[in-house]
Amino acid sequence: MLVSGFAASPEIVEKPDVTYRAESNGDPAISERCRLDFYLPAHSPSPFPLLVWFHGGGLEGGARNSEEQQSFARRLARQGIGVAMAGYRLSPGVKFPVYLEDAAQSVREALQQAAALGADPAKVYVGGHSAGGYLAAMLVMDPQYLQAAGVPMDRLAGFIPMSGQAMTHFTVRKERGVADSKSLVAADEAAPIFHLRRETPPILLILGDRDWPARLEENAYFAAALRQVAKNEQVKLVVVPDRNHQTILTRCLEPGDPAGAAILEMLQPAPASPDR
Repeated sequence: MLVSGFAASPEIVEKPDVTYRAESNGDPAISERCRLDFYLPAHSPSPFPLLVWFHGGGLEGGARNSEEQQSFARRLARQGIGVAMAGYRLSPGVKFPVYLEDAAQSVREALQQAAALGADPAKVYVGGHSAGGYLAAMLVMDPQYLQAAGVPMDRLAGFIPMSGQAMTHFTVRKERGVADSKSLVAADEAAPIFHLRRETPPILLILGDRDWPARLEENAYFAAALRQVAKNEQVKLVVVPDRNHQTILTRCLEPGDPAGAAILEMLQPAPASPDR
């Protein structure tokens, strides 16, 4: 683990460039992309929740430190939530399932760092937007990647896939040489919905009602299949009116935003009322 920078503000502590893969194996992308940027509440009176978040970009682009990712993380940190923005290697430099293996390793590192950063190790969550939402959904539905990284599923408090694919990701299909990969629907071992199971941590699926064609429908089907086929009562689907694939993230945590409210409710549940 390497911390190459430290920045502070009155409300937020930022610790960028924490490596989560010590070995490079001759791949410069590991050093470049396999890093975490932490955004932490500066003056929390008690251990805070920590959200590991994966950026979008179709598994071929995007960055953990883009302006929209930083804005999202800083808004959460001001709400008392720690965020670990995770990078991962991208296609076509690597192919499925390498980016999932990276994602799982980033979760392992965040868990190991949580207590020292002031976070509650029992309140570590995993989420992401678009391709990052797909990664989060795959990690919760197919436990092999977290298990290989040494992370038991019961160490994680919940998952928040935002605008992710429930079917096999179109970039995975592209890697396999499937023609017209964005328009074809497939569900195999690279699809969250392929791994339906009953026992999972809570899952919060968030989408806008104007997302890409069929993205909302496949997530609605995913949630319904979890409930009806797998008898999984841990899944919740939140659909936000007048939001598209990008604004579901960029407008998240605005005052009164339903997506932000759902995230905060999951990460900071209200204490139970005492019995009268």
